[in-house]
Amino acid sequence: MNQLGFPSPVTLQEVAREKTLGGAIGLCIKAAGYEPKQVIDALKMDKAQWSRWESGSEGVIWPKFESVMDYCGNDAPLLWMNLARGYDLTSIRRQETALERELRIAREENAQLRQDKRVLVEALRGAGA
Repeated sequence: MNQLGFPSPVTLQEVAREKTLGGAIGLCIKAAGYEPKQVIDALKMDKAQWSRWESGSEGVIWPKFESVMDYCGNDAPLLWMNLARGYDLTSIRRQETALERELRIAREENAQLRQDKRVLVEALRGAGA
């Protein structure tokens, strides 16, 4: 999952209330604070195709679908599809991305360095007394 837009979380209850995939796509956009036209224009999508997605008369194309979720910063349609297929959404969790892993490791190293520095400063202060 590449949530590139500003994160705009949706609750599982909001996802579960949607009756159709088109509704879940609408929720995805609404949660991000956008209007459909803004997303269509930003992603250079075909308006007619978008309309067919919302109505359920045409299947979604994964790369375009993924770009909508990335742009909106949430995975409401994907969660809806999993729920519609009978998955327990409370047991599904995101995997750590490579960037998230790098950031976590850097933060852990930074915290360790700060702790080491604190110990050294305290030892030096104690030796000077």
